[in-house]
Amino acid sequence: MTGEVQDNVWPLPKFYFSVKLGEDDSVSFQEVDGLESETQVIEYRHGNSPICYPIKMPGLSRVGNVTMRKGIFVNDEKFWDWYNEIKLNTIARCTVVINLLDETGSPKMTWTLNNAWPTKITGTELNSEGNEVAVESVDIAYETLTIATA
Repeated sequence: MTGEVQDNVWPLPKFYFSVKLGEDDSVSFQEVDGLESETQVIEYRHGNSPICYPIKMPGLSRVGNVTMRKGIFVNDEKFWDWYNEIKLNTIARCTVVINLLDETGSPKMTWTLNNAWPTKITGTELNSEGNEVAVESVDIAYETLTIATA
């Protein structure tokens, strides 16, 4: 409307982010998907309760796997090396930090995946008639998710 004053507050764009895998400073990813946390619902009704509906209480929380996609580069075998360390329940776990950045490159929202390890690596789809970039994906399982804002 005419004469309306608009705040200078805008949502952050989702295309400007960084990922840190363990000790690696930053790994360039094209896409990160699956940042989710869920709490199960426990329903309970006491036997002599006059209310005919169950009480809902929070139960165990759980997190899903995160899928990350990135371009395939020559001599970049870091995911395969990490994945190959999974032998006889000796898993090389690490902390994965995902930062959503503002226009200046400062982190404004941070997701931290604790005790993360790769569960699946998917290579690119090969097509002799295509002209797309080769992209691989890695699925990462983790135990807990913490979210922080700046």
